[in-house]
Amino acid sequence: MSRVVKLLRLRQVPILHQLRLEEALLRVSKDNWLIVNDGTPEPAVVMGISGKIRELVNVEKALRDQIPVIKRYSGGGTVVVDSDTVFASLVFNSNSVPELPSSFPREIMSWTEGLYRPAFSPLGESSSASFALREHDYVMGQHKFGGNAQCITKARWVHHTSFLWDYQRANMEYLLHPPKAPDYREGRSHEHFLCKLKEHLQCRRTFLEGLGGCLREAGTTA
Repeated sequence: MSRVVKLLRLRQVPILHQLRLEEALLRVSKDNWLIVNDGTPEPAVVMGISGKIRELVNVEKALRDQIPVIKRYSGGGTVVVDSDTVFASLVFNSNSVPELPSSFPREIMSWTEGLYRPAFSPLGESSSASFALREHDYVMGQHKFGGNAQCITKARWVHHTSFLWDYQRANMEYLLHPPKAPDYREGRSHEHFLCKLKEHLQCRRTFLEGLGGCLREAGTTA
């Protein structure tokens, strides 16, 4: 049972390439990985493997603006990503985390909440304390800034996150209001449901470095 985690830092690697890399590491590698990618060059819509495009995406607008729509290999909801999205992906062996006796989605989600918490401490205890996992999302208070998705196989799993360092309001118009939404959303529009990490953390570079530093906090080796 290895506690060693390999850290791969990327910058502006297209999200489709990142997803292909993750899936290859999931299927072929036997190592544990944390991949941190600072943005994707062009806007894109990314859907979960079982998502229905007509229910989730403003197809006509996406076609008109030539926005690619990508289906990833994992579950989860639909997100729009761009150069201001920070991606973090954990690719782990199922027996690598003693705190996780079984690889069930909710248990993995809960473990990552503790893993990533130190990355939100630069503004002091109040900022770190307001970071939380709500249902399947990372939030500050009642506002979402991080969407999660997972792929779990017999021996390995992926937990990947898109963090909204910033976002363009116009890009959210590529998404429809999903038929299934978390209860805490309470019917709010994207504008009133989401928040930007840059409004809570002062330095993007510090946040990126902090994501990798979370491994040391958790007692792993990168």
